[in-house]
Amino acid sequence: MTSLIPLIGLSLCLGVGFLMIFLWALRTGQFDDPEGPKYRMLFDDDESEVFEEPEEEGERAGGP
Repeated sequence: MTSLIPLIGLSLCLGVGFLMIFLWALRTGQFDDPEGPKYRMLFDDDESEVFEEPEEEGERAGGP
């Protein structure tokens, strides 16, 4: 019975702590767009990125 009072206090502190973290996450926009990232990865953002072609065997410097 004597250990019940500290456990209630500990659980209240943990509950208030998690509530504060949840409210912080809401205010900073962590839950604004939960569906977006799974669709955003399907589209190419860097269409201007050009891949270099591999060099020819004779053009390589230091090759055998």
